[in-house]
Amino acid sequence: MRLDKYLCELGIGSRSDVKKLISKGRVKINGNIVKDAGAKLSEESDKVSVDDRELSYVRFEYYMLNKPKGYVSASKADLRNKDEKCVIDLIDTKIRKDLFPAGRLDKDTEGLLLITNDGALSHRLLSPKHHVDKTYYVELSDKLSEQNAETIMKGVDIGDEKPTMPCTIERLDDNSCNIVIQEGRYHQVKRMFETQGLTVTYLKRLKMGSLVLDERLKLGEYRRLSEEELEELKNL
Repeated sequence: MRLDKYLCELGIGSRSDVKKLISKGRVKINGNIVKDAGAKLSEESDKVSVDDRELSYVRFEYYMLNKPKGYVSASKADLRNKDEKCVIDLIDTKIRKDLFPAGRLDKDTEGLLLITNDGALSHRLLSPKHHVDKTYYVELSDKLSEQNAETIMKGVDIGDEKPTMPCTIERLDDNSCNIVIQEGRYHQVKRMFETQGLTVTYLKRLKMGSLVLDERLKLGEYRRLSEEELEELKNL
């Protein structure tokens, strides 16, 4: 890998920023000053430092976040309103600067959010053709009747080009339920219940594929995925 690309991937700066650092002799490879931005290195075996601070190269990062309300599910680059709070800002131990949420949650929705920079894994989790279950806890403005639930489970017209895929609903009491869907359309869960004249007053994602929200995480807290969790996700 080129030295400038290596530094950019670790968020040291833009391509022009890191080239300036390199040209000023502030970057070393294996203890030797290197002033060539195109110098090749092995991210696995070579040791790189900036101002004598050794860097650790990480190709992919995986975090489980318990998303609170008020945060936008977007990468920093995709954040349209720079004044809005971004979920990536909650990950203060991140190494990579190219993290993004794998599957967005509405600004007022809470719960499980996978933060990563692994695009291939994100695609497998989100593509409807892979049939990955996403489980949500829902609270509603009015009573959810058995007929309402049966209608939604068969698939409903939410105004898109095709009805929603069949889903499952577990009624918990008159005004709450768990719903399992395999899609991720814009405001999908809310729009599904709206077809029955019901307003979602609270929404929380509990599970995505094999990944279950850690109940020990308070709102806004996060942790790295365990090796076991990651392996299970990759084997879906």
